[in-house]
Amino acid sequence: MTPAYILRPMTLEDIPQVLQIDRQSFSTPWSARTYEFEINNRDSSYLVVVEAFAPELERPGGLRGLAARLRASAPGVAQVVGYGGCWLIAGEAHISTIAVAPGYRGRGLGELLLAAMLKRAINCNGDYSVLEVRASNYAAQALYEKYHYRVVGRRRGYYRDDGEDALLMEARPLDEAYRQELDARLEALRARLDFVDYFTVPDR
Repeated sequence: MTPAYILRPMTLEDIPQVLQIDRQSFSTPWSARTYEFEINNRDSSYLVVVEAFAPELERPGGLRGLAARLRASAPGVAQVVGYGGCWLIAGEAHISTIAVAPGYRGRGLGELLLAAMLKRAINCNGDYSVLEVRASNYAAQALYEKYHYRVVGRRRGYYRDDGEDALLMEARPLDEAYRQELDARLEALRARLDFVDYFTVPDR
């Protein structure tokens, strides 16, 4: 059976779809060149996409169509509906971005992307995780608190579009107990979302 969603590393071919979601989600989106740099920065940057299958659409041709056919056994085309980014440097896993397409919000995909990046960080020997979040974004803060992030600082005027403050949140340690809880959360998400995972296991 074809899964509902696929988690996998972001590729250069994904950039147009990612840019569309980015522009729908943020007032200061990243540029295509920034995504190209991050995708090619294989030493410390980990970017993930979540794809959803849309059986009513015709499969694309070429290499992308071949890749889609290899990933699925039933008719349908996989399209990017969310993405995330993480930098892993000296044991610090910095969640740089998470976004979900408007039509797919409220389904748990943002949580899935966060959990997947944390799992990948642990598998790559990450010791702790940090992120910034708007001071007014209570929904995101609640999600991060669920994964044991705590506010450790405030960055005043962090967001360039309106000068809003960012809260600096940190989750530590990413130890064995954290890994076990994270695995349980991922299994619960798998039961809800029916996804396959090609991202969290290190390939380098």
